[in-house]
Amino acid sequence: MTAIQAKRLTIVISIILMLTAVWYFDLTDYLTLEYIKMKQDAFRMLHHEHTYLVVGGFVILYILVTALSIPGAAIMTLAAGGLFGFWTALIAVSFASTIGATLACFVSRYILKDWVQNTFGSKIKKIDDGVKKEGAFYLFTVRLVPIFPFFAINLIMGITSLPLRTFFWVSQLGMLPGTAVFVNAGKQLATINDIADVLQPVHIISFALLGVFPLLAKFLLKFIRKIKESN
Repeated sequence: MTAIQAKRLTIVISIILMLTAVWYFDLTDYLTLEYIKMKQDAFRMLHHEHTYLVVGGFVILYILVTALSIPGAAIMTLAAGGLFGFWTALIAVSFASTIGATLACFVSRYILKDWVQNTFGSKIKKIDDGVKKEGAFYLFTVRLVPIFPFFAINLIMGITSLPLRTFFWVSQLGMLPGTAVFVNAGKQLATINDIADVLQPVHIISFALLGVFPLLAKFLLKFIRKIKESN
């Protein structure tokens, strides 16, 4: 066994062990809105006492959740908005999600290429054709308006010819608007204690954006395409 093969095997075994631990200990139960709402006072106190440690731990956990394609990233984004406030949460989630996605893409390209090809099959050709035709703009499109599941994009992009550095900055840019919408919704969610609170204008507007955002994103993409075609 060569050194490269040994490294690949080590990474694969590490991934399997981490996913097994998540399944065995039911760790995804802690990544639910119910659990976070129940523990939000304790989280706030911990964050107040150890701000940098809590934010740093959150970023590391978010990177792992994203890199391992574990369900719960959306809930963590909402929780960050409620716990850290808008700007801190936006920066933390934006970088953590992009780093985690890039790690998943890297592993797909250099470690799990055969598995990804066998798992996603026909979807790979559609995305690969899109990348060949439009390049980085195609990734920007599927980030802004997620046609495919978030984790699938990370893995399938690893099979394409798109450079990892391009994948990183385009993902950072493309996911930023959606991240901002979710962080803002989480910030409002944290202030809801009863049904009457939901009817507050700021809450209604914030949660309406969650539903309206895909339509706004599609409109923005059409506008950008028209500009590209006219040049």
